[in-house]
Amino acid sequence: MEKTQSIRTAIIGAGPRGTSVLERLLANAAALGAGRSGSVQLHVDVIDPYPAGPGHVWQPQQSRLYLMNTQSFYPTLIPQDPSLAPPIAGATFDQWRAVQQRTPLPSLTADERAELAVLESSDFPSRALYGRYLRCTLEELMEKAPDGVSIDFHETTAESVRPAADGSFDVGLATGTTLRADAVVLALGHIPSRLNPEQRELRASAEQLGLQYLPPAVPADVDWSAIPAGEPVLVRGMGLNFFDTMVQLTEGRGGKFVSTGGRLDYEPSGQEPLIIAASRRGTPYRAKAGLAGYYPSSVRLRYLTEAALERFRTAGIRPGFDHDLWPLLHRDTLWAYYGTLVRSQPGAVPDTAAFLAALEDALHPHAHSAGKWEDSVESVLAVHVGPRHRLDLPGLAAPLAGRSFASRTELDAAVVEYLLDDARRSALGEEDPVKMAIGALHRGRAVLKTAVADGGITDESWVAGLRGWFESFVEGLASGPPALRSEQLAALARAGIVSFVGPDPKFAVDRRNAVFTASSPWVDGPPVTARTMVEALAPGNRVSANDSPVLERLLADGLVRSKLMMTAEGAPVQSTGLDVLPHPYRPVAANGSATENLYVLGLQLSSSQWGTAIAAEAVQPGQPAYRSGQRTLRDADEIAQAILGL
Repeated sequence: MEKTQSIRTAIIGAGPRGTSVLERLLANAAALGAGRSGSVQLHVDVIDPYPAGPGHVWQPQQSRLYLMNTQSFYPTLIPQDPSLAPPIAGATFDQWRAVQQRTPLPSLTADERAELAVLESSDFPSRALYGRYLRCTLEELMEKAPDGVSIDFHETTAESVRPAADGSFDVGLATGTTLRADAVVLALGHIPSRLNPEQRELRASAEQLGLQYLPPAVPADVDWSAIPAGEPVLVRGMGLNFFDTMVQLTEGRGGKFVSTGGRLDYEPSGQEPLIIAASRRGTPYRAKAGLAGYYPSSVRLRYLTEAALERFRTAGIRPGFDHDLWPLLHRDTLWAYYGTLVRSQPGAVPDTAAFLAALEDALHPHAHSAGKWEDSVESVLAVHVGPRHRLDLPGLAAPLAGRSFASRTELDAAVVEYLLDDARRSALGEEDPVKMAIGALHRGRAVLKTAVADGGITDESWVAGLRGWFESFVEGLASGPPALRSEQLAALARAGIVSFVGPDPKFAVDRRNAVFTASSPWVDGPPVTARTMVEALAPGNRVSANDSPVLERLLADGLVRSKLMMTAEGAPVQSTGLDVLPHPYRPVAANGSATENLYVLGLQLSSSQWGTAIAAEAVQPGQPAYRSGQRTLRDADEIAQAILGL
């Protein structure tokens, strides 16, 4: 008689990561049923207060003004790795987009059909439409679930996970129900976070003085109508959340961007506030280049390659970031810039052949051991390239550094000039040396994700190098919005709707006048003031500062712990993510043991993986398939196989 195995699994979190685990469970269960005698009865409980598939961040009902910062061809929920169990349903987002354009599902709304009708592969879709893709994919998976699999969705919050006497887990829900599970997957995604001391003080002052303080939040959760028209609003942060804030307070209030005479202008509705934007750099993230693919086709990494990583492994070297990895990527960035310069601006370098030969020799890694290769490069540049054509890499990330301004009017003009120049460079795409230098950093990031994962670099390198300076540096250059957003921001500044504080801003509360204040040491004049302040930042992704009931309880019960890392001085510091053992990722308990049958996927792996927030990358014809591109889907597959005993 064939023996039936019964497995109960709980997935906490029903956004893209949780849905990936469900998809892999169904795919592997189908393959198991097809290839083995006997049978498996699998029951999955999926727990999330938000509808499954989109989860919290990607709800299809949110404003269509919120755009993804990747193009249609990029994201996928469905793996394309032939070594994994074949999917039972689903496609990449771009494949789904093309199908919906030909034969739209009856369930699509009029707004979704309208967006799809004009959305091309290289366009930036709304987050709402990506949420619809996630939901449609989940529905298709449910329709084609193999025999022997049952799934229940619980639109509530998980509050606890506790070991049961028989080795399974009891999962406590906010409804008072307890679910029994043989295995539990933590796919928590963006969790609520406690405010830091400065933010708590700002919130307390706002409550005392009758001011309005909006803490870090998912933009779709914010009540933007609470911000009064015609009054200043101080906005801290000029990353991706800033552009969401900007668009909701302008287009979202009836204003219009119009093209006139080759430039973009803004026609106010009269309902806008005066947006006063502040960030450490004083400028927003640089916009993405206009490319046919996710990576520029003219840029190929020559130094930070898989072969270079293999040489470290073969030599038994655990590389340091600043000493070993960054010098290789730095070389690639220089070669991409100057290679593009001589191609796109032939007059910039008189003797192109001699210059490229000398530059290649100076960049050759044989100079790495001496630590003098940068000096060799500078000597080559001094001979061949005039000052105005040289790459100032630190200056790209801090375009206002070293400048002071006599007034905020002067500052605003400088920021507009920067925005328009950046948008112009984005339009040039592969012909712009600056954008191709950033393109090399972008490619290098994909290689670094593999190099640094699972202890691939030393703790001190992770703390001081990768997370200490490089992360913010590369995000400001390579993780920006569509170029349209830079043009829109410039138009808003010209229209007097947006103004800027300047670099290195200082924030305070003027209790006598009951206002928030902000000032920059590089801009003359009195501080800016406002009765409303918005933190245009995502909630902090730190396990130690989480405000999630289930994660708090897991930490208190000792089933999980934050990962400690050692600095160069030998001091332990608490990193952002959970301490886990690969593979699959199982959390380390407070006593140092691995918690069996409990798995982690997604943002809480931020101390073992780098770049955990971005979606899985679909395979693009003619583009390299970096191992990091679909890693999260392979992680989900490993979890599914472990649960099914494969």
